[in-house]
Amino acid sequence: MDHLSDATPGPATVTRSGPLTWIQQWHWYERTIPAPRRVNPTPLADHCRIPPRATVADVHLALASLTARHEALRSTIDPLHPIQHVHRADWAPPPVDYVDVPTADAGTLEAATAALAARPIDPEREPPWFARVLLEAGEPRAVLVAAHHVMIDGWGLAVLINQLHDQLRGDDGPAQAAAMHPLDSVAAQDPARARAAEREWLRRLASNPTGVLAPFGGTDNGAGRHRLQHRSVGAYDDLERVARRYRASPEVVVLAALAHDVATRTGEHRFLASVVVSNRARAVLRTSVDVQALTVPVQIDLRPGAVFGEVVASVAAACAAAYRHGRYRPAELVAAWASMDRRRGVLTVPTIEYNCYSWPRDYLVPVQDTPPNGSATWITSAPDEPCDTLYVDVSRDAGVVTIDVTVGDHLLDAGQAVALAIRLCGLLRALADGAECPVPARSRTPAGSGWWRAPQGWVCLTTVEDVLRGHPGVLEVTVAPSGDAEEEQGDEPHLVAHARTAPEVTSGDLHRHLLDQLGEVPGLLAPGRYVLSPACPESGRRPDRSRTTGGTGTPRIPSRPPATVAERALAAAVAAVRPDEPAADSVDGPGAVDMNRCLADHGVTLVAIPRLLALLHKSGLTGIASDELAGTTSLGHLAAALKPLSSRVHCGGEPSP
Repeated sequence: MDHLSDATPGPATVTRSGPLTWIQQWHWYERTIPAPRRVNPTPLADHCRIPPRATVADVHLALASLTARHEALRSTIDPLHPIQHVHRADWAPPPVDYVDVPTADAGTLEAATAALAARPIDPEREPPWFARVLLEAGEPRAVLVAAHHVMIDGWGLAVLINQLHDQLRGDDGPAQAAAMHPLDSVAAQDPARARAAEREWLRRLASNPTGVLAPFGGTDNGAGRHRLQHRSVGAYDDLERVARRYRASPEVVVLAALAHDVATRTGEHRFLASVVVSNRARAVLRTSVDVQALTVPVQIDLRPGAVFGEVVASVAAACAAAYRHGRYRPAELVAAWASMDRRRGVLTVPTIEYNCYSWPRDYLVPVQDTPPNGSATWITSAPDEPCDTLYVDVSRDAGVVTIDVTVGDHLLDAGQAVALAIRLCGLLRALADGAECPVPARSRTPAGSGWWRAPQGWVCLTTVEDVLRGHPGVLEVTVAPSGDAEEEQGDEPHLVAHARTAPEVTSGDLHRHLLDQLGEVPGLLAPGRYVLSPACPESGRRPDRSRTTGGTGTPRIPSRPPATVAERALAAAVAAVRPDEPAADSVDGPGAVDMNRCLADHGVTLVAIPRLLALLHKSGLTGIASDELAGTTSLGHLAAALKPLSSRVHCGGEPSP
C-alpha cells in the first residue's frame, strides 16, 4: 500500500478538488469489483472516422482543445476516498498511441474498438481516457477513444466523439464552448433530502414483490444463459409513431412495452425495474462529457385494464420519481437496502434491468434462418451461471431498432427469449396501428414448476431445500408453503422447513445459514418456521416446532463477537470505517462489531469499502471482493474466506497498464 501515496496529485498541477458527485460514487466503488462481476463496462469505448485532409497533428490539437474544455478529461480520483482532483490543462500530454492497419473498414474498427475497451485505465494516476489513431498506409483514418466510467458515461463519450469529429472538420461552433463540470453540481446535494429519499425508497421496497419473472417458465432446472440480439427495420417506424402518439421518448415506450409484457405473462402488476436514467434535460448538460446517467430502482405499478397510454404515463412518472429519489446518497441507499434484505430474509431482485443503449455482441453467431427483411436474430446458450433478471438493452441506429436480451434458462428458455423480442415488436406494430392494448387482469402463462409466490416475491422450493441440506448436521429436509403444513389461524403465508438434524443443530443455525447464502443463490427465501426432528429419537429430545418469525419475518439473531484472528482483523477494519453512530437496528454498543450481521447492518456504506479493503491488505489479508461486502453475507462468513496475502498487490482501481 506504500504506492498509494504516489497517487495523490501534486499541488502544482491541481486547480481544484472536491467530492465525487452522487452518480460517480457508484462507478468509483464499482471499479474495485472484479471485472467479470461488474454491471457497467469499464472502460467505455467508441470511434469516429477522420475527415479527409485532417492530419495527425490536427488530431493532437483537437484532443488538447477538448482536454482544456472538459475538466473530466483531466481529473483523477483518490483511491480510498470519493474525492476528485482537477488538473491544469497542460498537466499531461494527450494519452494517444498509433496502430497501423491494412484497411480501416467497419470490421477493423469494431475489433480495434473492442481491443481498446479491454485496455486498463488507471483513473487514480492517469487521465481517465485514452485515444488510439488507426493509420492506413501512413494516413490517419480513424480515432478510437476509451474512457473510464467514473468520469465519463456513455452519453458523455458520444459527446466527446462528436465534438472531436466537429473539430477535425473545422466546424466547432461557440455553442459548444460552455459545459457543466462534475464539481459544479456537488453543492446542490441536500443531506436532508438525501435521507428523505432513502426513507421513501426503503418504504416502497419493503413491500415490493420481487423475482416475478419466475413464472415465465423455461426449463425446471436450467443453468444456461441466453444472449440474443434482435434487429428490426419495421419496428423503427412503429416506435416513432407510438412515441409521437403518447408524447413520450422511444426509450420509455419500450420500457412500457416490457412492463406490459411482464404483466401479461405473469399476472403481476407491481414490480421492480432497474433503469439507466440520464438527466440531461438542460442544454448545459447535453454538451458535458461527465457522468449524468444513474441506474435507479423504478417501481412500476400497472392498473389491470389500463390502456397502453396509461401504462406509458405511469412508467414515465415512475422513472422521473426514481431519478429524483435515487440521486441523493446512493451508497447509503444501497447499504440500507442490503440491511433490509437481510432482516427480511429475501434478496430484492429487479424484474427488469433496462438500458437505453445496445451493447455490441461480437460473440454471437447468426442463425441459419435469419429473416430476409432486414431483421436479424442471434442466439447462444452457454453453461453459465443462472441469470435471475431479464436484461434488456435497446437502441435506435440508422433506421433499425436493436433489442439485446440476456436471460437465464430457468426464466426463459432459448425459444422464449427469441419470442420476447419478436413479441415486443409485434406489440409496437399493433399500437402503431391504433390498438389500445389494455393490461390483462390475469396471467396467460402458468407458473414455472417448483416456484411458489411468497408475499416477498417468488421462491424456488428445491433451492431452499438444497441450501439447507448443505448445513452440517442436516440429514433430511423438505420445504413447503404454510398452507401445506401446520399453521396458526390468521398467519401470513410463509415457508415451513421440516428438517431431520443432529441434536446440536438449532433452527437459528439453519436461519443464519440461509442468510449467508442469500446474496449468492437466486430464488432463495428464509422460511418463517422450522420444525426440527433429532437424528437420534432415543435421545428423548422432542421435535422443535418453535416459531422463528418476528415482526420483520425473521428471528432475532444473537450477537457474536469476533473470535479468530481473521475475524478480529475484519472487525477492526469495520470499526475503523463505520460511522460515528451505530446503525439504528444494531443490538450492540457503538464500539462492538457483531460477526453474525452483515456490513450494512453496521451502517457501513459503499464508499467506505475501498478503505476497508485497504485496511485488510495492510493487515496482510485478502480473499474478500468488494461486491461480497456490499451484500447480505454475515461478517463471520466473510472472515472465513480471508487468507494471507501471497504478495503485496494494488487493492484499488483498475490495474495500471
